This record gives sequence, structure tokens and C-alpha cells, in this order.
Amino acid sequence: MKRIILFLITNIAIMVVLAISLQLLGVESILQENGSDLDLRSLLIFSAVFGMGGSFISLAMSKWMAKRATGARVIEQPSNDAERWLVEIVRGQAQMAGIGMPEVAIFDTPQPNAFATGARKDSALVAVSTGLLRSMNKDEVEAVVGHEISHVANGDMVTLALIQGVVNTFVIFLSRVVGHFVDRVIFKTERGYGPAFYITSIVAQLVIGILASLIVYWFSRQREYRADAGGAKLAGREKMIAALERLKAGADQPGLPDQLAAFGISGGKGQGIAQFFATHPTLDDRIAALRGAAAA
Repeated sequence: MKRIILFLITNIAIMVVLAISLQLLGVESILQENGSDLDLRSLLIFSAVFGMGGSFISLAMSKWMAKRATGARVIEQPSNDAERWLVEIVRGQAQMAGIGMPEVAIFDTPQPNAFATGARKDSALVAVSTGLLRSMNKDEVEAVVGHEISHVANGDMVTLALIQGVVNTFVIFLSRVVGHFVDRVIFKTERGYGPAFYITSIVAQLVIGILASLIVYWFSRQREYRADAGGAKLAGREKMIAALERLKAGADQPGLPDQLAAFGISGGKGQGIAQFFATHPTLDDRIAALRGAAAA
């Protein structure tokens, strides 16, 4: 229930901010003054505000949302040797990667997992699960931290938000064009919009959105390979492979909340056509890529 309320509050806040932005930009309608022709400039602004704006507002709020969605506890002052060791590992790898010291957090879940998020390289959040700390040895945890630090150093969160924003803009724009065409040409609406525009736009947005999301999922999978390679560089290739092998043992346990699934280290169970909609490659594919790179 807490996650649902958080999701609703966040989305309502985003919608209010975007609606105000449209008013400030003077966009009140996507139709021209005659009430019939489509105003492509206004439609493009509308699409960009909701497509790019929503994506980057979510990015700006990502640390706040992640902490509340997972119940992650930021280590302000380490309370034991394990926390001190974890903070020092993050500090050392952040220095090696050339980024600012991230916040370090632990979240309570039996699944071995970790994630990194944040809008800036020098102000990120790296969090690991209690399940990961219990099930992995120090070498494996070090490799997982290296994977997450590499995400931050590569700017993956910002790049993913940018790609998602561009895709969202394209989907919103094109779906409204399709809706306008159907409403004007097929249903012969002369002024304003009839029900056909809204129904067609919604259907078109769903269909085009599914197809366009393949781009986002493809990039998400590629960034996992790059982060694995980064983790291998920071902690050692064999440590990274061992960590991924260990993750396979906990692959069937519950994962991160949906809004954070793309940022976790574990994922990629899709088979057949479902693999094209997976945020992660399979762990077997990632292990094979690291071994292939070592043999090259």
C-alpha cells in the first residue's frame, strides 16, 4: 500500500508540474485557431513537455523515490565493521572511477540485489540488499559495488532518462497525429475533437509505445554489459564472474519494485520474444560476455 500511495503522489506531482509548464509556454490546445487544423508546433511542445519532462522529473526524484520504495537506510555513520568495509569499498571505487562519493545504503530484502541511481555522477546513491551481504563473500560484494559504480560513472541513469524521454516524445506526438487523421478523415469531425480522436490516440499510443520501448530495453541491456565490464575493471574479472554466478542462485526470489527493476543488478529471465522486453540480459549471457572478453 505504501508503494502504491507513493506512486500516485509522485505521478500527481509530475502531472501538476507539467501542466503548469504548458501554461507558461502558452500551449492551451494542439489545434490551430480555426479549431480544425493540427498545430504541429504546439503538439511538439506538448509532446516534449510530457515526454521529456516526465522522464527527467522522475530522474531528479529517483534517489528520494528509491529510498522510500525499498526502505533503504543510508549509512550516515557506520555502526559495525561490515558497514565500515562497505563504505570504504564504495569510496575507493568511486575514486578509481573519477566520481564523487555516492550515498551508501542498505535495503532489507532476502534477494541478493543492488542498484544505483541519481541525477548526477557526483551525487548518486549506491544501495545493496541485506540478502546480498548475507549470501556473498567480500570479493563478490566488491564486484557488485564495482558494477553499480560503473553505472554511475558511465552516466547510465541520465542517458536512459534521455532515451526514454525522446521515445516518449515520439510516441505522444505520433499517436496524436494518427488520432487527428482518423478523426478528420474517417469520422469527418470538422471542429474540435470527437471521441474517435481520444480512442484512436490511446490505442495508437499503446501500440507505438510497445514498439518504441524495444529501443529503451535494448539500451538497458547494453548498459548492463558495460557495467559488468566496468565492475571487472574495478574489482577483477573473476570476482565479477563469481558475483554473477552467485546471483543465479537467488534469481527466483522476489525482485525490486517495478520502478527500480531496470536499475537492479539482477534480472533478465525472458525467453523467446520476451527477451526483447527484458531490462537485463540473462546472467548466463553476461557471464559468457565476460569470459569472452577475457579470452579475446
